[in-house]
Amino acid sequence: MVIAYLRVSTEKQFLENQKNEILRFASKNNLMIDKWYKETVSGSVSSKERKLAKLLRKMEPGDSLIVTEISRLSRTLLDIMNILSSCIRKKVVLYSTKEGYIFQDDINSKVLGFAFGLVAEIERNLISIRTKEALTCRKKAGKELGRKKGSITKTKVLHDNKRMIIKHLKEGISQESVAKRFGVSRSTMSRYIKSELN
Repeated sequence: MVIAYLRVSTEKQFLENQKNEILRFASKNNLMIDKWYKETVSGSVSSKERKLAKLLRKMEPGDSLIVTEISRLSRTLLDIMNILSSCIRKKVVLYSTKEGYIFQDDINSKVLGFAFGLVAEIERNLISIRTKEALTCRKKAGKELGRKKGSITKTKVLHDNKRMIIKHLKEGISQESVAKRFGVSRSTMSRYIKSELN
């Protein structure tokens, strides 16, 4: 089975570009995509809390997983290494279209996986540093930071609907579906459930 995995960090980003790139790659390499997995979630959220974990558990020896780049899997080195190790252990071939690499059960794949994972984590840390520096500059310039007073936060929406959320979860409705009903991301819902309902 050949599976394509698409991920974006925010709803403002488009999955279509990734889909088109994977379709071109599949056509060029005579691969037929059997299933598509799509999700909108930050790469810093552990793969265990995403659709990706369920996908990896279902995959069997001989299956192939296609992503546009390694950073689509995760933005943390440890998570990427765990995903690559899982694929290698299960004899699942991982294709990364932009880098043009095939990750399988060989030493070159393990070294490349480590290198790409390290680059992804360094990039994330640099973005974080630049963001903090920009916020510091805004603060020094006397500009107000954070949400405007009186605005309704997503967490407040969840607090106000706590009973309904509990009811939906008891009925077996997935966290992702509940999150969509209340207009929040799956990661926001997951954090709320862990901190308030457990």
